[in-house]
Amino acid sequence: MKLLSLLAITGLVLLMPLAAYGSEHFSVKEYNHFHDVLRPLQHEALPNKDWGRIRLNADELVKRGKAIVKVGVPAGLPTTTGDDFRKELKKFKNALNKFNRDAKGGSDGALEASFAVVHDSFEMLAGLLPRK
Repeated sequence: MKLLSLLAITGLVLLMPLAAYGSEHFSVKEYNHFHDVLRPLQHEALPNKDWGRIRLNADELVKRGKAIVKVGVPAGLPTTTGDDFRKELKKFKNALNKFNRDAKGGSDGALEASFAVVHDSFEMLAGLLPRK
């Protein structure tokens, strides 16, 4: 019985990081899809300075970012928040374009800087989304 309890607890502890990995859910599906690519790059590739991995995933990140831009301002936002959202969305679009250029031919330093801007811009947009 003790062995079964130990195995169950060990299994839960091992699965906890996986649950936390996908635990952030945004009210707009395109944000979740973007975050699915962004998160491992931010938390795994970037700390290890794995520029090859970031470059390899750049097209997919940009594609999913463009889907966010296409969605535009989500319904249900107050007018003032909608105005702020439009400004942030434009910054995000510009950041994606710069990141895309840097991923294709920029230095590692330029790629690191433009990736940080994409990440921060996404976080700003996500913070403005209506809550579920």
